[in-house]
Amino acid sequence: MKQALTAVMLAALLSGCSTLSSWTSSLLGGSDNSEPPAELIDIADPIPLKALWKTSVGVGYDEQFVNLVPIIYDGQMFIADHKGRVVSLDAETGKKNWQVKTEVAISAGPGAGSGMILLGTNNAEVLALSADDGSLLWKAEVSSEVFSVPQVDIDKVIVQTVDGTVSALDIDSGEELWVHDRSIPVLTLRGTSTPAIEGGLIVAGFANGKLVALSAEKGFPVWEVSIAVPQGRSEIERLVDIDGDPIIIGGVVYVTTYQGSVAVIEAQTGNQGWQRDMSSHAGLGVDFSQVYVTDAESNVWALSRSSGASEWKQGELLNRQLTAPEPYDDYVAVGDLEGYIHLLSRYDGSIKARARVDKKGIQEKPLVYGNILYVYG
Repeated sequence: MKQALTAVMLAALLSGCSTLSSWTSSLLGGSDNSEPPAELIDIADPIPLKALWKTSVGVGYDEQFVNLVPIIYDGQMFIADHKGRVVSLDAETGKKNWQVKTEVAISAGPGAGSGMILLGTNNAEVLALSADDGSLLWKAEVSSEVFSVPQVDIDKVIVQTVDGTVSALDIDSGEELWVHDRSIPVLTLRGTSTPAIEGGLIVAGFANGKLVALSAEKGFPVWEVSIAVPQGRSEIERLVDIDGDPIIIGGVVYVTTYQGSVAVIEAQTGNQGWQRDMSSHAGLGVDFSQVYVTDAESNVWALSRSSGASEWKQGELLNRQLTAPEPYDDYVAVGDLEGYIHLLSRYDGSIKARARVDKKGIQEKPLVYGNILYVYG
């Protein structure tokens, strides 16, 4: 199945371009017996959406779990597929700059920084490519397969692997600088959140529901907080994975867990602010005043950044396997399993626009760059 990237424009005011659909069946085995997705309700007086461009950017996931998300760096959009192809596009026009075949099974990325593109593989490797032409700069081995997007922190590449290890690699050579490892539960969701980096700290979530801040320089723990505590008799009931990426804004970490909660943590000290009981594996988005969360049933919530109080809840897209929300001007964008992009009002959660951009489904959280919205299907 081909992957597609679409650019959409919101009326004449904004311009824009470009689920975890099977996690339960892959975890438990057999078919997914979840509730059917809600039928879409017609929108009264919808805001028109216009596609700016659309392009094919590689093959699909082939039922493999991967974390392949587009990234924009230095005016280019970089995208990878599971078969090893990496593509650079002009972010405004969609025109292809270059394409390379790495001949490896890419499972996470791309990350970008310091003139390079970073990729993780199923074979416990991290690859660094030149952002200019895609040539291989270096390849490094890590402890296990990579499902989090490798990140750049000044002179280091930070990567978290599925076995619970966080490693720092030299940005010029890929040489291992330090490793932080910890045990993980016997049963976890198949995935790993991508660490957030700010102010000399690496904030990483783990499958045991813990959020940990590490020194970027040496890798030692600075603080550790339990966002969710495993409860119940069965291993499934005790799942509390942090698979949604933590987000740092204004010196505060925002994070969600599966069968756990949404919480805010002071980044430098680990002091905990408000916390709300809520289960999410898709993740969240944050703007200047609200936190947006897609819960495990595909309700979309807006919570106050200052208190965690509910501002609104959008429940008309129940069980549609929504992506994490992405703030977009006066709207919040989410994609679903049937390939629709939905724009919700950031003020009351009402659905203001909808467009189908990929019949195979939207796989990842929409991406906003400047005034452009990218949808990856």
